[in-house]
Amino acid sequence: MNSTKQRLTAWLIAGALAGTLSGCSSANTNTDLSQTDNSFDGTVITLADEGVLVDGQAASTDSSSKVYVSNDIIYYEEGKDDSYGEGSTADEHSAEEAAKHTVVNITEPGNYSVSGSLSYGQILIDLGEDANENPEAVVNLTLNNVNLTSTVSSAIVALNAYECSAESAAEPSKDVDTADAGFNLILADDSVNVINGSHVAKIYKEGTTKKKYKFDGAIESKVSMNINGEEKGNGQLTVNADNEGIETYMHLTINGGVLTVNSADDSLNANEDNISVITINGGTITCDAGNGEEGDGIDSNGWIVINGGIIIASANPSSMDSGVDSDLGIYINGGTLLASGNMYDEIAAESAQNFIVLNFNEKQHEEDLIVLKNSDDKAIAAFLQLMITQS
Repeated sequence: MNSTKQRLTAWLIAGALAGTLSGCSSANTNTDLSQTDNSFDGTVITLADEGVLVDGQAASTDSSSKVYVSNDIIYYEEGKDDSYGEGSTADEHSAEEAAKHTVVNITEPGNYSVSGSLSYGQILIDLGEDANENPEAVVNLTLNNVNLTSTVSSAIVALNAYECSAESAAEPSKDVDTADAGFNLILADDSVNVINGSHVAKIYKEGTTKKKYKFDGAIESKVSMNINGEEKGNGQLTVNADNEGIETYMHLTINGGVLTVNSADDSLNANEDNISVITINGGTITCDAGNGEEGDGIDSNGWIVINGGIIIASANPSSMDSGVDSDLGIYINGGTLLASGNMYDEIAAESAQNFIVLNFNEKQHEEDLIVLKNSDDKAIAAFLQLMITQS
């Protein structure tokens, strides 16, 4: 990590809140991959504890169907020895708890709209082992007033779908295009969605110490993914995670929507070393990694690029973590960012957006008010408990 990080409470403020310039994103912040009226062109899934419906009919249990339900959720089993995996007792779950969960399996490319509630459940996207190299293996999943909870695993998993970044992985760069990503999560206009998820510690392939499964996020994607809003861009998604919030194994691009991620580790994470890019082009995003013992607000093992949006990213207040943490560089080209943590990851000098870094000699507390003033001693921004006001 960057040797210039400060072991002090640090606040990073970029964009309009610094009172110096406005955002300058050239991206479309409300990519519309769904329908805004009643003529949704795709498959409609309705969640309910009493039974899942697909296009108004009881969901199939036949694994050859494009959508079917099962009770075979992937989880870290209790009572296993060291040959099973790397989990601790805290990661273990009983077969009885796992059996409560209904898995909604999506097996074919297409548009899917999901609504309703499941007290114990998971949405699993698995388009087959060959999907990674198939540009047609794309799922657009629209959340339209969903309340979904998994207590033993991630609540939404994209396990096998198209990986659009083969070329960028060969020649890593902060400038990636995920328009053709195999997994698009879309927040329907006027919707309120809540995802409560757990995680799966590393499980070995039988007879080896190689990874078979490992899900860190409440929303987990093994391929590059996009998060988009519809036309209004006001669809809401709250993610409550007992580990990481939203994780991708490759790239994550956020174009719109209203996101709140409460996590016990990193709120947003892209974890392919020296390759992954988290790109934010729009939306209103709040990341709070304060529900565990450590965690960054936004963490990329490659780059972070912010072109637009309003972002509040808070690291865990008890650990030496950052509001925004990147191994290869953080670029702020537009938008508004407020990040806080006990470390500071240096912002790339090539960034187009002005920013301010404040280091304090002692920790700041929730009741402390931080006020920014201009040269005329006029308050232009104030911060208190992650609330923002502007004059």
